[in-house]
Amino acid sequence: MPHSKQPSHFQSLMLLQWPLSYLAIFWILQPLFIYLLFTSLWPLPALYLAWLFLDWKTPERGGRRSAWVRNWCVWTHIRDYFPITILKTKDLSPEHNYLMGVHPHGLLTFGAFCNFCTEATGFSKTFPGITPHLATLSWFFKIPFVREYLMAKGVCSVSQPAIDYLLSHSTGNLVGIVVGGVGEALQSVPNTTTLILQKRKGFVRTALQHGAHLVPTFTFGETEVYDQVLFHKDSRMYKFQSCFRRIFGFYFCVFYGQSFCQGSTGLLPYARPIVTVVGEPLPLPQIENPSQDMVDKYHALYMDALHKLFDQHKTHYGCSETQKLFFL
Repeated sequence: MPHSKQPSHFQSLMLLQWPLSYLAIFWILQPLFIYLLFTSLWPLPALYLAWLFLDWKTPERGGRRSAWVRNWCVWTHIRDYFPITILKTKDLSPEHNYLMGVHPHGLLTFGAFCNFCTEATGFSKTFPGITPHLATLSWFFKIPFVREYLMAKGVCSVSQPAIDYLLSHSTGNLVGIVVGGVGEALQSVPNTTTLILQKRKGFVRTALQHGAHLVPTFTFGETEVYDQVLFHKDSRMYKFQSCFRRIFGFYFCVFYGQSFCQGSTGLLPYARPIVTVVGEPLPLPQIENPSQDMVDKYHALYMDALHKLFDQHKTHYGCSETQKLFFL
C-alpha cells in the first residue's frame, strides 16, 4: 500500500482516535457504567464487576490478546499517516524469550504502539513465531474496559509478576519495556537523541533471572512528531508536572503539532517518517540471583549494542553523521 505524503481529514481523525482513546473510554464509559448501577439495568454492571473480580489477575498472567483487534483497519491509517515502518536486522528464534528495550519514549510512543501492539506493519510476518507484549503502567489495568482494550492489543503490565510470567511460561515471548519511562517523555523534543538509561538496570537483572535475550531497539523519528513546551525547573508549571507525575505516574506534557489546515498549529502530530530498528539479540545466561557486577556487565554490553545500532542506521533515517547518542 503506498504511503500518503499529506494526511487526509479521514486519516487525521483516525489518528486522533488512539491518543484520545484512553480519555474517551474513561470519561464516557466509566460514568455510564456507574449510572447503570442506579437503573433497572443494574445487573449488567454488577455482573461485569463480579467477572472483573474473578478476572483480576489476568493482566499478570499473559493477558488476553485478540487477533481481530490487532488487525483493525484503523491501525493501517495510523501507519500510513506518518508513515511507520519496522526494520529487522536479525531473526528472533521462537525457541527463546526476549526482553526488548524500547527507545526513545517520545510523547505518545507511536512507533512502539503501531509496530508491537498492532499488525499494521506486519510484525507476525517479520518475526514468525514471536508474540510481542508492550509493557505499560500497571494502574491502567485497574480501570474497567480500558484493561480489556489494552489486553486485546497484547499490552501487558510493567509489574514484575506480569513480566516474570511471560518470560517463564513457554517460549517465543517478546516483552518490550520503554526503559526511559515518563522522565524521558518530558525531555522529548525534536532533534534530540538523549536516553535515560545509565542507571536503569532492573530490566537487565530480570533478563538474567530468566535467561531471556536482550533486544535493543531504536525508533527514529519518534521525537520529531510533536513540539513540546519545556518549563524551567524553578517554574510553577514544572512543579505542577512533577506533582502530577507523583499522583498519576506520568507527566502532564504541554505539546503541539499541526492542525487540519497546513501551516497552522494544532494537536495532530506532524506527518514525519517513524522507523523502529530492531537490533540483534544479546544472549544472556540464566542466573537466579545475579550479582551487581554481573548486572553491570550486561548492562554495559546492552548500551554498547544500542549505541552501535544507532550509529549504523542514523544517517539513513534523518540524523546527521555527527549526531551522537547520549545516556543519562
